Amino acid sequence: MVLDAVPVHRLAVVVAFLAAFGVVWAIDRPRGAWGRRLRSRLLLGVPWGTLLAVAFVVCVYLFVQGGARNPYRPVVIPFRAWSYLYPEGMIWAGFAHANFGHVTGNLLGTLVAGTLAEYAYGHFPHGRGTSSFSSLRRNPYVRAFAFVPAAVFVCGLLTALFALGPVIGFSGVVFAMWGFALVHYPLGAVVALAGSSLVRLLWNAFRNPVIEASAGPSYSAPWWAGIAVQGHALGLFLGVFAGLYVLRHRDERPSGLRLFAGTLLFGASQGLWAVYWYLGNESYRLFRAVGTSLVVVLAVLVAAAGAASAAPLLRRWAVDRPEGFREAARSASPRAVALVVLCLGFGVVVGPAVPVNMMTTTDEPLPGDPVEIEGYEVTYAEDVRDQTVSVIDVEAFNQSTAVNTSGVIVRNPDRHIWTTALTKGRLAQDGAGQVRVGGTGWREDVDVRRAGWRAVGGDPTYRIDLVHDGETRTAFVSEPSEAEATIDGRNVTVAAVEGGFDLRVAAGNETASAALPATNESVVVGGIAFEREDRRLYAERGETRVRIANAERYT
Repeated sequence: MVLDAVPVHRLAVVVAFLAAFGVVWAIDRPRGAWGRRLRSRLLLGVPWGTLLAVAFVVCVYLFVQGGARNPYRPVVIPFRAWSYLYPEGMIWAGFAHANFGHVTGNLLGTLVAGTLAEYAYGHFPHGRGTSSFSSLRRNPYVRAFAFVPAAVFVCGLLTALFALGPVIGFSGVVFAMWGFALVHYPLGAVVALAGSSLVRLLWNAFRNPVIEASAGPSYSAPWWAGIAVQGHALGLFLGVFAGLYVLRHRDERPSGLRLFAGTLLFGASQGLWAVYWYLGNESYRLFRAVGTSLVVVLAVLVAAAGAASAAPLLRRWAVDRPEGFREAARSASPRAVALVVLCLGFGVVVGPAVPVNMMTTTDEPLPGDPVEIEGYEVTYAEDVRDQTVSVIDVEAFNQSTAVNTSGVIVRNPDRHIWTTALTKGRLAQDGAGQVRVGGTGWREDVDVRRAGWRAVGGDPTYRIDLVHDGETRTAFVSEPSEAEATIDGRNVTVAAVEGGFDLRVAAGNETASAALPATNESVVVGGIAFEREDRRLYAERGETRVRIANAERYT
């Protein structure tokens, strides 16, 4: 009997992990010490707040975004943080996700970071002589089932409200959890970060135990261009501030070296240094040195705000000064100064997002004849002003937000949405795509198809068709493609037209044209016979026969 390889491989992953855990248990012989340690900080040893947060995000993905109908293709566009004038997007953006891999990645990170952060916070009070049920704030059930979930929800809202651009995802909250954990367990958080990678590895090994791949062309933007570094930094700041507040409340002071090392290692490994600028039309510029320097400065400030001395810096200077100066000098400790600078840094991260999110899309109509669906407009255009980036014209460091974009454009004035849903480069690589619009409880798809030919020695000529409700319309045709060779003094051009392609033969001041023949058929245009063999087009005149054009191939 031959067993199916996939279940066997999945079983191998589970057995290997459980066996390894059993060996470590036998070596350590904890005799319940692990459980007692967890129960000393967490109600019944369980991170209830983290689990509730995970459950809430899963519900948003399944029922708000429609992931229950298709887990791999949720509705995304209306659940981004587009504008303060579109509250629905702002509310859901911090908890919605772009796809199945996005949500699973964030939830696996939440289970590790959230558990460590919740353990640091604890469901039981830490002060001497305090009772777990002496007040609402000290009640472990309230802390586990109300305070922690409420903090997660507020953090999710804040990371959407003050994020720069139409972000989506729970990663801002995950970074806040890491920030809180870093302040309490700097090196432990770095170790747990490796544990987060292990959790992802186990999940991926169980979900896809065998992968086959081969070398070939691919289309992708730089990996760092997909990082919402501003949103991640925003979440980290929120977590660090919350952690510092708890430390002050408990009168605890961690090691400065550990805080610095933990924050530096975390920022380097999580790409917080990836400061980049969008140049338009799928081009980006990375400022690696600037970003690395900022991570170092952040690590120093976090270490100083958490572990520096609270003694006044200017005590002697203030002795003979007026009362106001003496009061200011008493509060100007190294720790306080670091915290103030850290707050200023937080303001720099948050500040640019406020005017951007207060703006809306322009009333300028989209080019062509867009497909209209319940307030949405879908079309294709090239080299048009990117209204997502250039809501406010800003020029700094020889860069500008006034950039152009090319691809499938989606606009909804009522929801203040304007985005390039499919880029020109992606369509040129894949040849087809799909744009999904909708809202809470509904969705509609628009299929996008590209067909193109390239004359030998010329640029490609192509058309973009949009298909919705069984109706196909040509949204865009590019410039014709002229062959480099001439045949008996005649120039041959392949031109994309609405619904198809034309052949044009020019001799002197006269031009003849006809539709491109179907596969294995031929046509005579301007005295030249054209024969199509599958994806190749040949031209014949007299004893001459040359390949004149090729159809585009897509992956």
